[in-house]
Amino acid sequence: MDRLLESSFEQVLAADGLTRRQWQALNAAAGPESVASALAPFLTGDPAELAAVTDPLAERGWLSGDELTPAGRVALAALTTKVQEQRRRVTAGVSDDDYAATVDVLRKMAANLAR
Repeated sequence: MDRLLESSFEQVLAADGLTRRQWQALNAAAGPESVASALAPFLTGDPAELAAVTDPLAERGWLSGDELTPAGRVALAALTTKVQEQRRRVTAGVSDDDYAATVDVLRKMAANLAR
């Protein structure tokens, strides 16, 4: 399931020439957390790896340091719409209660594995 979800969202983002990590970087830049902190769980800590994610966003004029540019805000809004549409497709036919219960169970299982 994890691979199917990852793949489906990667396809949505790839249509705009982005990776999942770049999507996460844009979201982080829109919030209070630094991009490096938000991506830390997914990267090795090598600055070059972070740069490989953020440099293309800066080259597109979407990111300046840890902040979205005006063009970045427009891009994030458009991408958010696409991601939300994909989430609706993925969860079609699943009630809010079933979704919440599934997420809760998966969170507990992940916590058990982390012990």
